[in-house]
Amino acid sequence: MIEWYKKVVFENYANFSGRARRSEYWFYTLATIIISILLMIVDIFSGLTIGTGELGICRGIYSLLVFIPGLAVLVRRLHDVGKSGWFFFIVFIPLAGVIWLLVVLCTEGESGTNQWGIDPKDDFDEISEIGNEQPY
Repeated sequence: MIEWYKKVVFENYANFSGRARRSEYWFYTLATIIISILLMIVDIFSGLTIGTGELGICRGIYSLLVFIPGLAVLVRRLHDVGKSGWFFFIVFIPLAGVIWLLVVLCTEGESGTNQWGIDPKDDFDEISEIGNEQPY
C-alpha cells in the first residue's frame, strides 16, 4: 500500500496522462484516508482546530498537498477504463453521477493498449521476449 502511495504522490504528482490500475487508485485512497484520520486526531488533541473543531490545520494542509496527485490518479484511473478525465464532472449529477463514478472506479481496466497508453497490468512485456533472437 505504501509503495502505491509513494508512486502516486512522489513519482506521478501531477501526471494526468497514462493509466492507473485499480490497486494504484484504491491503495492511494486508503492511505490518504488513514493519514487524514491520524492528522485529524493530532489536530484535535493539540488544539489546532479552526471554528467548531471540524477543520484542523494539519489535516487542511495535508488535503491541499494531496489534492493534485489525487485528481491525477483519478484521471489516470478513468483513462484505464477507457473514459476521458472529463467524465469526473458526472459527479455533479445528483446521486446517479456519484454511483456511476464509483462503479467505473471499481471496474477492471481495458486490457491491452487504449488511446491513453499501454495496459498498466502489462508490466512484464519483456517476459514474452524471452527466447526470441535479437539481432546484434
